[in-house]
Amino acid sequence: MKKMIFVRHGKAEEHTGSHDDYERSLITKGKSVSAKMARLLKKKLDDHAVLITSPAFRAYETAVIFARILGYEPDKILLRDKLYIPASLKSFSDITAELDEKTDTVIFFGHNPSFTEIPDLLSVTGCDIVPKSGIVCLSFKTDTWKDIFREKGTVEFFLKPDISI
Repeated sequence: MKKMIFVRHGKAEEHTGSHDDYERSLITKGKSVSAKMARLLKKKLDDHAVLITSPAFRAYETAVIFARILGYEPDKILLRDKLYIPASLKSFSDITAELDEKTDTVIFFGHNPSFTEIPDLLSVTGCDIVPKSGIVCLSFKTDTWKDIFREKGTVEFFLKPDISI
């Protein structure tokens, strides 16, 4: 069985004309909510995963927070330009084609609208809007990454941050 976990980046600085969208950083609340969500994900993971992120700084920061809490080395996080806006189904197909078949779980870090649209397309039941720091896990009854794009996955869990955080 293969699993794809989609993590939308945490709350970031507002996009203003003073700096590039690519360089926006997480705000304090975005960092704390991401840490809480990483602790929730840690309770649900049952095997080793590969972490892959958009190179936009807010997504990378979110990935580093998750890596530390999950017990992964941040320098092992893979950066893929294809996860920057707009990531398509082909983007994910190309990225998973690089994975070793021994890897059963991949955790992606990136942006909406792709991180809502792709789980929605890949799941049998569809997927609701993924909020900032939200996590969606899809499982696929296959042993190869290429086959996940030929069938529909099952939503294993959908974790949304408490908006009062």
